Amino acid sequence: MSFLVLLLALWVEKFSAWRNSIQQDGLWLRLLAGTERWPLMAARPWLALACVVVLPILVLGLLLLLLEPLAYGWLALPVHLLVVIYSLGRGDLLAALGPFRDSWRRGDAEAAYLVARRDLALEADDEGELLQNVQGHLVWQAYQSFFAVIFWYALLGPLAALAYRLVALTSEHAAQPVLRETAVQVRHGFDWLPVRVLAASFALVGNFAGVSRALLHELLSWDISAAQLVIITARAAGETPAPVIGEAGVSSLDGLWQLLVRAAVFWYAVFAVWTLLI
Repeated sequence: MSFLVLLLALWVEKFSAWRNSIQQDGLWLRLLAGTERWPLMAARPWLALACVVVLPILVLGLLLLLLEPLAYGWLALPVHLLVVIYSLGRGDLLAALGPFRDSWRRGDAEAAYLVARRDLALEADDEGELLQNVQGHLVWQAYQSFFAVIFWYALLGPLAALAYRLVALTSEHAAQPVLRETAVQVRHGFDWLPVRVLAASFALVGNFAGVSRALLHELLSWDISAAQLVIITARAAGETPAPVIGEAGVSSLDGLWQLLVRAAVFWYAVFAVWTLLI
């Protein structure tokens, strides 16, 4: 059933507008705000994080426990699908990149700076740094929006996928710095394994030697961030050229996107074989 859920999630994500309807965070954001206002939680960030992450997971777990014995488990399939779609990243990555791509292709650096700040929340001191920042944004957002969620769902099911997204949302929306920092630490732990699996898959679908050199010294490091690791290995795997303004710069973004697509196809193929074997 898990593989069928992932196929349906991919179809919904690519060919329908359901994702925006499902990804409604209002109720959870009210839970987060209420938790942060509670004086008891102010000095206990781990307890606050447990309230905003573990509580929804317990509700989901109870619902699945009730549904899975019924109709051979097929009643749980819609719940799995809704959870996976909800757990995907927010926004349309390619649509957000569109204005920047158009400006960069025209060679209009000033417009590219403006749309990068407006649409991607990115800043840079020069054109080369700006393009590299956008390349990194593309790779990181693809990882945290899709690959990490698919990894945890395939490995541990919908509870793990939901936990990843709720921790990520807490790190982005928490008003209290101590709670936000706690969520960042937990997210770093969540990212440690899947980002290395993705880096290894980059080596298989891209430049193996380049990824090996980039990954060798950081493979077991706890200190390097997931964003740094996935960006470094993606550039190595895609043999990304030096940043230049114009069509060549846009082509580098296309090359990274194609690398991500090949990695996604590889992951789906591996999961399909794994499903058949077990």
